[in-house]
Amino acid sequence: MPPALRTPLGIVAVLAALVVLLLGVLYRGDSTPGTWDARIGTAAYDVGPSWRHVALVLDFLGEPAGSAALVVAAVAGFLLLRRPRAAVLLVAGAALTVGTATLLKSLVGRTIHGDNLSYPSGHTAFATVVALVVALTAAGRSRLGRTAGLSLVLAAALVAGAAMGWAEVALGAHYPTDALGGWCTALAVVPATAWLVDRTVDRTADRQTGRSGDRWADGRAGRPDDRMADRRAGRSTDRPAGAGHRGRG
Repeated sequence: MPPALRTPLGIVAVLAALVVLLLGVLYRGDSTPGTWDARIGTAAYDVGPSWRHVALVLDFLGEPAGSAALVVAAVAGFLLLRRPRAAVLLVAGAALTVGTATLLKSLVGRTIHGDNLSYPSGHTAFATVVALVVALTAAGRSRLGRTAGLSLVLAAALVAGAAMGWAEVALGAHYPTDALGGWCTALAVVPATAWLVDRTVDRTADRQTGRSGDRWADGRAGRPDDRMADRRAGRSTDRPAGAGHRGRG
């Protein structure tokens, strides 16, 4: 994560977590759409066949096969760009975010179409994770400032989350508030994961640097030339003052 974005994204993460908790409390054990769910859901669900195909494609990217292919392609791209931290963040962030969404589904217990757990939307959360990691990498690579970098990251997250959320609502798989909860879940988990990845990698690098420095120092101390120089220095120190000079009679 770019250093300039750590504080603002930390604030975003806290606010997003509060939204996730609030919606979870409001819709705990519910199986019916709320007021806004009914209004937005009706408009999103009433789409033509062509848009429905678009929704199916987006939905596939959140399914196990589609998401795995997307992650592999993105990781390969990050490694080619020599951004291993981004690759680690994508894998870890996606796993933690989807895992958190799955856990929340069981805790909240909101259902749709029978016993299908719906809150929060894991598809929306996953799409937001991918967009966040790509945007964070682009912001760091371009060395954007706080305002420009934060705008890029939030805009990417909004576009990806809105697109996948629309697809899930249009297909009748989730309520709109489920999509909002999934979006906020990613916004809460990814910055924390990025901080952990940076901290772990930096600590490992510092330890390796310290060990290399200790080896270099030990190697220098054990070299024959260094030992000979130490002996000479010791002899010259032990020699009495004026011992090498004969006085005139």
